[in-house]
Amino acid sequence: MSAMPGCPACEADYTYEDGAMFVCPMCGHEWPQGGEEAPVDAEKSIRDANGNVLVDGDTITVIKDLKVKGSSLVVKVGTRVKNIRLVDGDHDIDCKIDGIGPMKLKSEFVKKA
Repeated sequence: MSAMPGCPACEADYTYEDGAMFVCPMCGHEWPQGGEEAPVDAEKSIRDANGNVLVDGDTITVIKDLKVKGSSLVVKVGTRVKNIRLVDGDHDIDCKIDGIGPMKLKSEFVKKA
């Protein structure tokens, strides 16, 4: 029986095997037994329609006419939106569009300006 590795997140020695993973009971961190592990602080990046990584505060451009649900307004192609905020969920961009107000957009319908 081989010695269990220490936890890469909290460096505790009390790890155990769970299927193909190692688990740390101290912090709850899990990592694969044989492969490389992603960094602990790695976050899921949100990308625009062209594959560029978006960050909070970016300026984006809408690439498709978008109907505003519950009204007759339309966000036209080419509308520039400044100072976006990234959020979790299906609509991952929170922003304020001039003339329309606060909205949530999907990143697949925008490109980085």
